[in-house]
Amino acid sequence: MAKKYIVQVLIGIDQLGNAIFGGWADETLSSRSYRLHHKKGWLIAEKFINTLFFFEKDHCRMAYEAELNRKQTFTLKT
Repeated sequence: MAKKYIVQVLIGIDQLGNAIFGGWADETLSSRSYRLHHKKGWLIAEKFINTLFFFEKDHCRMAYEAELNRKQTFTLKT
């Protein structure tokens, strides 16, 4: 239960940060970075975020695809 709660809070903080910086309220910075990676600043952000999540190959692309498939709010087993 605690792990699910923590993950959901972290996703909410991520979405809040994205909204503060002018993004869509229901999108994470990872997803936005992939969606806009054709722009120089966002390409740098994508590379930085993917480096932070080194344990997850193509984190930003996976986040973007999860948004498209509406799977960004997943359920963890408790």
